[in-house]
Amino acid sequence: MKKQIIVILFLIFTSLQFTSVFAQQRFPKPEFESGHTQPPTLKPEARAPILEYLDIVVLLVSLSLVTWLVLKKRSRIGVLLMSIFSIAYFGFFREGCVCSVGSLQNIVLAIFNPGYHIPISVLVFFAVPLLFSLFYGRTFCAAVCPLGAIQDFFLLRPVSMKAWVQSVLGVIPYIYLGLSILYAATSTDFVICRYDPFIGIFRLNATFMMFVLGGAFLLISMFIGRPYCRFLCPYGVLLNLTSRLSKKHLTITPAACIQCRLCEDSCPFGAINKPVPAKVAEDRKTIIRRYSWMIILIPVLMFIGGWTVASFHETLAKVNPKVRLASIIHENPTILDEDTSIDIDAFRSSGKTRAELFTEAADIVSDFYLGGWISGAFLGLVFGLTLTKLTIIRYRIDYTPNKGTCFSCARCVDYCPVVKDKIEIKTLKI
Repeated sequence: MKKQIIVILFLIFTSLQFTSVFAQQRFPKPEFESGHTQPPTLKPEARAPILEYLDIVVLLVSLSLVTWLVLKKRSRIGVLLMSIFSIAYFGFFREGCVCSVGSLQNIVLAIFNPGYHIPISVLVFFAVPLLFSLFYGRTFCAAVCPLGAIQDFFLLRPVSMKAWVQSVLGVIPYIYLGLSILYAATSTDFVICRYDPFIGIFRLNATFMMFVLGGAFLLISMFIGRPYCRFLCPYGVLLNLTSRLSKKHLTITPAACIQCRLCEDSCPFGAINKPVPAKVAEDRKTIIRRYSWMIILIPVLMFIGGWTVASFHETLAKVNPKVRLASIIHENPTILDEDTSIDIDAFRSSGKTRAELFTEAADIVSDFYLGGWISGAFLGLVFGLTLTKLTIIRYRIDYTPNKGTCFSCARCVDYCPVVKDKIEIKTLKI
């Protein structure tokens, strides 16, 4: 229990770190009095279109192959081999970019900022895994996503977690999703990419603190299966929802379940639904009364969530460089004449007046207020639906994967002694 409490505190602390984002630094153009001509700024060459198309092809082939390995071959070894490839290609070779997890922010920015043109490769990396999960489950998480694959390789001695602990930690990705959308929609920052714990490892150029963060996640991954995927990944929220609708999802047994219970503890992610025997039916009035209370409670939770987040909109908005600069100048009007910091010099060289800066900052703060209400209402809805789910008792007679939380890693299939079209006891792979 102590270990679980430590893990909970660490993950909650990590999920809140993105609230302190550093401003982008700009250097004013130097002035020369010696007749020197300012040379043109050298920009790095854009990635060749053919290489972007290659990334798309590799993504489609990888997803198709993993889906075939999971659903048809039911091969855990095949999934492991594909995981190695994904870490090598999408991780170290492509340096974690384009990333389906981070592409969520590009989509949001393109929706709210007409001047931003989203690359086709980013759009594909965002949409294709969701489409696959809609029909075949989270096969993208199984072996194609390098963030999940690298955690999977560090899983040595998985520790089971209580269901209520997983439910509590499972709310964090929704909070992260709401805030990352808010910051992307206001053109403030891409917090998912900034605080990606593994991107620095893939690029081998992370700051010391990011190396520590990534190393901590990998260390936790030795005992808690995929902590980032389960308790932080905002893209996983979308995959969780779409995967629930999949009809051709991974099954533990290829035929009828014989209730052998061998797969009961095979999933290190707690994604197996165990049989729930039927009990005496509840009174109809009791059921109606319970759901009536939930129908009333959900709007109340949405209002409370919206009001709470909107109350902190000024604090959240200060992450934006323009809002932060406007706040500094407003509190100390003489700073423009005295301070020589980079941000102040950049503002002087921009040619903007204080009034223009204050107007832009006010508009951004207003956007955060509206976004706070929407984000908070969304979180209230999540809490309400979570409570509603806890009141629903679904009776099951077989061991089945939870379509929303199952990563389709195919670990459980090796524990099942059933062979398609007949029952046969086979040697278990440890």
